[in-house]
Amino acid sequence: MSLNQPFKIVTCPQCAGESIFANSNVYRPFCSERCKNIDFGSWASESFRMPADAPPDDQV
Repeated sequence: MSLNQPFKIVTCPQCAGESIFANSNVYRPFCSERCKNIDFGSWASESFRMPADAPPDDQV
């Protein structure tokens, strides 16, 4: 970081736009409330899943 820029610019994980990664951006690492809510909705609807090593309960 340079002295003229006290914050870091990162890529928004949702839209790939620029996002300010600083305490002033309450949606960080997202660029906006919209991108944060889209990502949260994907997790809530189980569109994103973590891989599991264990078989499902009905296959034990």
